[in-house]
Amino acid sequence: MNAAAITAAAGPEAEASSSLWRDAWHRLRRNRLAVAGLVLLALVTLGSLAAVLLSPYGYTAQNLALGATPPGRAHWLGTDQLGRDLLTRMGWGGLISLSVGLLATAVSLVIGVLYGAVAGYVGGKLDALMMRFVELVYAIPFTIFVILLMVFFGQQFWLLFVAIGAVEWLTMARIVRAQVMALKRQEFVEAAVALGLRRRAIILRHMIPNALGPIIVYATLTVPMVMLLEAFLSFLGLGVPPPLSSWGVLIKEGAEVMREHPWLLLFPGGAFALTLFSLNFVGDGLRDALDVRTARD
Repeated sequence: MNAAAITAAAGPEAEASSSLWRDAWHRLRRNRLAVAGLVLLALVTLGSLAAVLLSPYGYTAQNLALGATPPGRAHWLGTDQLGRDLLTRMGWGGLISLSVGLLATAVSLVIGVLYGAVAGYVGGKLDALMMRFVELVYAIPFTIFVILLMVFFGQQFWLLFVAIGAVEWLTMARIVRAQVMALKRQEFVEAAVALGLRRRAIILRHMIPNALGPIIVYATLTVPMVMLLEAFLSFLGLGVPPPLSSWGVLIKEGAEVMREHPWLLLFPGGAFALTLFSLNFVGDGLRDALDVRTARD
């Protein structure tokens, strides 16, 4: 009996076989919190773009005579103490915060995945040396590290990616190392070695693709952590340099005048909290969807 006859005899169930990624997508779609998080993230991103592109007010346009005014018809979210439209500044701040979160996560992802994959696959003394370096960098206080960067290079926007990326890749490297150490004992790796593939090819073509599940999950959870770090740095005055502004900067400015002008804290703080909740919901949903042990199908 040939393959076509076997498939026909098995019926539609054999034709409906799907991959791990398709099954994960189906499980993710059934997670209401994860879907709600994706929708909210899309709305926040589109809202920030709309505020930037459609607002009649400039990002740095000031009206000192107007001062801080509550939300109204002319300024939907009010203005700050310098008369700048808060909606416009929140739009720019949202794009900057999301950009910092995504780009810094991408930097830490590339470094951490490659570093952890090499350490886990090679093993031995090289693995021990590489992981001791990770522990050494872990011991450096993050705030002190950022202050030293500011002293040597000044308050530059690109330093945020360097500072945050230099910290967040450490955990990613440990996660990938553990995954690779478990995968290199599998039969497909032994087959690749028997075929004469080089270590670089085995790591890039076999190890990293088979560890994508935990990598994607942790990357999704890293974005809100990076945004929190950026907000923390901005609150200390070490974040985005003026006249640029992020949600962290807006929260810092709003906290200073929260009694007199509470809307300057409530609106950026609410948008920031909503985005963090959405990212965490998406990360939790991806974790459950990609973990085959939790599947009930």
